[in-house]
Amino acid sequence: MKLLTHNMLTSKCIKGVSVGYPLKINASDVKETEIDFNPEFVSKMIPKLDWPVLYEAADSLGKVGDLPKNIIENFENDEDFLKKVHHIMLEVEIVNGNLICPETGRKFPINNGIPNMLLNEDEI
Repeated sequence: MKLLTHNMLTSKCIKGVSVGYPLKINASDVKETEIDFNPEFVSKMIPKLDWPVLYEAADSLGKVGDLPKNIIENFENDEDFLKKVHHIMLEVEIVNGNLICPETGRKFPINNGIPNMLLNEDEI
């Protein structure tokens, strides 16, 4: 599961959960895979991200590197910054582990990079 995906997932559908975001990460297997850099895509995604959540996710995996804690001004024209964001957003992948609801503690397993967000009948 890419950190881009994590940035958009919530457990709000669980009965009684009001926000369910951000999901905590408990990763047992993380890998990095090189992907072609597309600065236009990265530039367009940055405003859609919850930046503090992306930063915290990368930090929790020990992958924050020298990614700045805040989005820099004029990021669209800073290729070095865009490459750092590209790496965190698309090249760092949680292969196995769990996503954890911040309100209920409910664990959602990640197996082979795929998060299972299906709910049990009593959770709906």
